[in-house]
Amino acid sequence: MYGLREKNFEFERRQKMRKNYLPFLALSVGIILASSVFFLVSTPVGAQALGSLASGNLIANYQKIMSSIVTPDWQGSGQLFIMLQHNLFTPLFAAVLIGMVLLFAAHYLFIGAKEFSHEGEKIFYYTVFCRLIHALAALSFSVLAVSGLTIIFGKLLHGSTVVQTARSLHAAAAVVYLPTALILFFLWVKDMLPVAYDLDWLLIFGGYLSKKKVTVPAGKFNIGQKSWFWLAVGGGLIMAYTGYYLFTFATDIPEIRLAAMVHNFLGAILLAMFMIHLYMAVFAIKGALQSMLTGRKSAEEVAIMHSKYYQNLGRKEK
Repeated sequence: MYGLREKNFEFERRQKMRKNYLPFLALSVGIILASSVFFLVSTPVGAQALGSLASGNLIANYQKIMSSIVTPDWQGSGQLFIMLQHNLFTPLFAAVLIGMVLLFAAHYLFIGAKEFSHEGEKIFYYTVFCRLIHALAALSFSVLAVSGLTIIFGKLLHGSTVVQTARSLHAAAAVVYLPTALILFFLWVKDMLPVAYDLDWLLIFGGYLSKKKVTVPAGKFNIGQKSWFWLAVGGGLIMAYTGYYLFTFATDIPEIRLAAMVHNFLGAILLAMFMIHLYMAVFAIKGALQSMLTGRKSAEEVAIMHSKYYQNLGRKEK
């Protein structure tokens, strides 16, 4: 152990960063929200959506447009779209759900969770602001996942009302998720850049395939967390772009079909990665979720699972 103090260098660095970033982040959120309002009140598509909502015709208009999209015209992307919608996407999402659950169950039963001492020394890891934004991003993404699955498996739920409700929740959650993901991007991008020892982490799968506590080469975030970060932000932007056209139908039918296919394929990948991230936080390391509640990790966990970061903290405090 390096005898790290609780109010260590990292805490001071994060405090300074937060003071510098807060005005910029507040401005960013304001711009995003203002742009959304401007879109709704000033563009034809936004005005049409508001008009439909006000007149109670949103569901009727949605069903009318969707019927033209899913009706096979056997031209352009029509045939491919129908085949994918009916024969691929529902089984794909079912396979992701079942496959991930079976994989996690096998890991937990045969390897088990890692345990670290949570008594004694703690290392400051996340500011209150980071934890709040992360919580908003996590909650909104959870709503996106559940509502998206409801839309995918809509036929099994026997009712358009359920699907329409899920669709509205999906859009509302996206409005919350996108700005929070962008804020997290600016907060964490420096720590999420790949480094050489990330390859060493991959070679041993971060030590998660061993019951032993093996020192793992990782910085503040490991390559698994970094991969999820870039996919959640970059993939989230693509999902927002394609989702916009799926919600507003503000383009031609072939483009809407393409948007739906991209949205669903990428959605399956994001769902799988989200489930992995959730499993790691809740089950793979006992007590790991506490760091997002208290902002601190046990010194033992950091020393083993984030050894490079731990070593850097020790050098900075000497």
